[in-house]
Amino acid sequence: MVSRMNEIVDILSLDHEGHGIARIDGKVTFVDDALAGERAEIKVYRKHAKYNSAYATAILKSSAQRTTPRCPYFGHCGGCSMQHLEASAQVAAKQRVLEENLARIGKVTPDVVMRPLHGPSWGYRTRARMSARFVDKKGGVLVGFREKRSSFITDMASCDILTPDVSALIQPLREMMAHLSNASRIPQVEIAVGEHITILLFRLLEPWSDDDMAIVRNFADQHQIQVWEQSKGPDTVRPFWPEIAPELSYSLPEFGLVMPFRPTDFTQVNVAINRALVSRAMRLLQPQPGERIADLFCGLGNFSLPIASSGAEVLGIEGSAELVARARANALHNKLPNAHFVVDNLFEMTPEKFAALGHIDKLLIDPPRSGAFELVKSLPDSGAPHRIVYVSCDAATLARDAEVLCHTKGYALEAAGVANMFPHTAHVESIALFKR
Repeated sequence: MVSRMNEIVDILSLDHEGHGIARIDGKVTFVDDALAGERAEIKVYRKHAKYNSAYATAILKSSAQRTTPRCPYFGHCGGCSMQHLEASAQVAAKQRVLEENLARIGKVTPDVVMRPLHGPSWGYRTRARMSARFVDKKGGVLVGFREKRSSFITDMASCDILTPDVSALIQPLREMMAHLSNASRIPQVEIAVGEHITILLFRLLEPWSDDDMAIVRNFADQHQIQVWEQSKGPDTVRPFWPEIAPELSYSLPEFGLVMPFRPTDFTQVNVAINRALVSRAMRLLQPQPGERIADLFCGLGNFSLPIASSGAEVLGIEGSAELVARARANALHNKLPNAHFVVDNLFEMTPEKFAALGHIDKLLIDPPRSGAFELVKSLPDSGAPHRIVYVSCDAATLARDAEVLCHTKGYALEAAGVANMFPHTAHVESIALFKR
């Protein structure tokens, strides 16, 4: 139900998604683009049984932490939610989210709150999946993120969170795609930026014609990028042009590692923060020669190979066979024979399966947003890893798993802190140290 009423409210705090929180007749109202301490005129656009959703039509009293959004599309584009909040305040808000979740859900407080990991606030994003749509009323093709609260695509010509070279590609890309015969049959363009090459991966519901191919080749050559295509499922992803090009890779200079990857492989979107996060993880984990360490949800070896570079034996486990194959190739590429990888579904971990892994001195866990609940429940009461570093992309599931570790498995939460992996969004990346 949509209401047309306007209200004047005081914004009491921010929620975990970066929305302002107000109350109307005692009912919680989440307000887009409003900050704690502000007074705002708002319009409720959706009513729920227990809360309202609204957006600010005017800010009558501004927070001292409010800043002018750099992006002209902010507020319309759904890609960012916090550009109106000063950068350091964004990080402080994320730290509060982490601490509040640990206290409320996990019923635990870290002995040490680590200093947040900062990086570039702009031009940081090396991975993105952008929607594409031919819109005759707009005079051609739109390429960008979806609008806020909508399935429409933002009419954008640049993006300040993408790397500058990719941002500069958006308008030429739109113009090029408008000349393709299958423009209406390309719903998505995925972007992957490596240290030596940028790849655009086009999702094709209809093949390119010969003329289309010539246009795309010319575009790739002109902008010095590589084009890949995908016609159906993941197994149809393949390079299109040029036929010979450098492979995608990122590096971890502190550990002397180079990590090749495919455009569809999971990698972190923020190279600077990933390096800082890996560095902090290694300092917390303290891997030593002679130790046997498991890296669970290991992906392509982002943490496994730095651990192996210390001389410890590493067992990496990941549910994706493709990522395990990439991790093995990366271990070979970096001459690390002490890193071993296997495929297994860690969401179905049991005490028996964990015991079958053999003795493990330390553990690194880097799960997806759903966390590692079955895994932490499966840790043995005796002989368990004495040190666990947990890298999380969801504060709530980290807190849920922390409750199991601290209140059931005998661990203490020694330290926790955030890493600002996604500036200008409400996404909270964090890292925690558990010791037994």
